[in-house]
Amino acid sequence: MRASGRVVALTIERLLVAVEPGITTRELDLIARRELKALGATPSFLGYVPVPGMTPFPATICVSINEEIVHGIPGERVIQDGDVVSLDVGAVVDGFHGDSAVTKIAGAATEEKTALIETTRRALELGIEAAKPGGRIGDISAAIEGHVRGRGYGLVIEYTGHGIGRRLHEPPQVPNYGQPGKGQLLRSGMTLAIEPMVNIGGWQTMPLEDGWTVATADGSLSAHFEHTIAVTESGAAVLTRP
Repeated sequence: MRASGRVVALTIERLLVAVEPGITTRELDLIARRELKALGATPSFLGYVPVPGMTPFPATICVSINEEIVHGIPGERVIQDGDVVSLDVGAVVDGFHGDSAVTKIAGAATEEKTALIETTRRALELGIEAAKPGGRIGDISAAIEGHVRGRGYGLVIEYTGHGIGRRLHEPPQVPNYGQPGKGQLLRSGMTLAIEPMVNIGGWQTMPLEDGWTVATADGSLSAHFEHTIAVTESGAAVLTRP
């Protein structure tokens, strides 16, 4: 999983350079596809079917813009100056998955957008710090929730982090809200994807007509950060950090 995590990290680094006003989301997808191939990996998301009967995901990465929270499908949309762009990348190497997400402002930033992104990034860091052997999933959840709600943001509760390994999504779920000391026991060797999703407005979500993209119900801006980690005796090892 360190190998797949490294591939994801390198791909995100390449995408962050490319995210500028004027580029289309499809062009970002093509960049990721080429990068994964060059690094000897295959995409986790392309063709993914989380629920039987659901339309397979049609792209290499997820690109979610402004009010879109997660699972945005790349297409002909042109990124505009000031757009809040969330990138979610998954890769498979030797049968093991890595999964990570990051949010960037394309072009000119505002204090409001910057604060949203920094709050979400910090929430992820605090969740990672709480992932210690002998602790509980709720410790991670509470660390994220306390930081986000304390700053007045809406915290997405309908979508969660997850276990990860030979499958992209494995037990246990890792909610972004909860109570410390509750939930599944954390053991050394567990691998988890921790991913806070934070809105400027309310926490409620709304699926879009494409069957995949999820947006804020009130149209407010959203940010998404994620890392794949391994729980070790010395704390959390981040597998998708550059």
